[in-house]
Amino acid sequence: MPLVRATFARGIATLTLDSPHNRNALSARLVAELREALAAAGRDDRVRAVLLTHTGTTFCAGADLSEPPSASGTSGLVALLRSIVELPKPVVARVTGHVRAGGLGLLGACDISAAGRGASFAFTEARLGLAPAVISIPLLPRLDRRAAARYYLTGERFDAAEAARIGLVTIADPEGDADEALAPVLDGLRRGSPQGLAESKRLVTADVLGAFDRDGEPLAALSARLFASEEAREGMTAFLERREPVWIREAADAGAGPSAGTAPETTAAGDTGAAGASR
Repeated sequence: MPLVRATFARGIATLTLDSPHNRNALSARLVAELREALAAAGRDDRVRAVLLTHTGTTFCAGADLSEPPSASGTSGLVALLRSIVELPKPVVARVTGHVRAGGLGLLGACDISAAGRGASFAFTEARLGLAPAVISIPLLPRLDRRAAARYYLTGERFDAAEAARIGLVTIADPEGDADEALAPVLDGLRRGSPQGLAESKRLVTADVLGAFDRDGEPLAALSARLFASEEAREGMTAFLERREPVWIREAADAGAGPSAGTAPETTAAGDTGAAGASR
C-alpha cells in the first residue's frame, strides 16, 4: 500500500499522507513517494494546485526515529522541501492533527495552509538534543522571530490560533475541519492561469529559494552532526523508550528540574509518538 495517496478532482491534486504505523513520520519511503507525487502533479496540465493532507490524528510526526540517521535522509528532506517551494503550482496544506518537528517544515514550504480542529504544533528538536536546522530554511522567513525563538527553544505546544498569529499557517479554523475555510482559496486557485500561478508563486518564493542555495548545505551538515552526536542518541533513545533523557534527570538532581507530575512532551498522555525530530 502506498504511503502517499494521490487523487484528482476539479483542478486540484490531493496528496494524502497515509502512514499510520509511524504517524506519517518522514521515513525514507514516505519522502520518496511524496517527491514522486509532487513531480507527477507538476507534470499534469490539468492540475492548478496541490492539496497536501493526511489520515489519522497526526499530519506529520517529523523524522522517523526508528530509521538510522544518514546523510541521504538529510539530503532527501532538503530535496523534498525545495521541491514543494519550486513546484510551479501552488501547494496548500490542510491540517487537522498533530504536527511536530520536521512536519512543520512541510507547512513552511507550502504556499498556503489551514489548520482545523485538533491541530497542534511543537518544535520538539531541542528536547531530543537536536535543532530545527534544515526546516528553518522555509520556516524562518514566515515566522515572527520572537515566537520562533520561544517555540524553537522551549518545545511548547501551541494551537491553530497561535500558529496563525505567528505566521506558521495562513488560516485557523479551530471549530471546523478546515475544508470550508479552504473552499474559497481552492476556488480562487482554480481560476488562475497556469502561467499566472507559476510566475506569481515565483515572486513570493524567490527569497526562500535563495536561502536554499545559500544555507542548504551548511544546515544539512549541521543536522548530520547533531544526529550523530551523543546527546541526540540519548534523546532519541529516551523518546523510543518512553523515558526522560539524562539531562532532565541531571537538572532535577541539581534542583532545577520540571515540577512534579509534569509529563515530557515526547510522552504526553494522548500524544504518544506525536513528537519527533527534523533534519
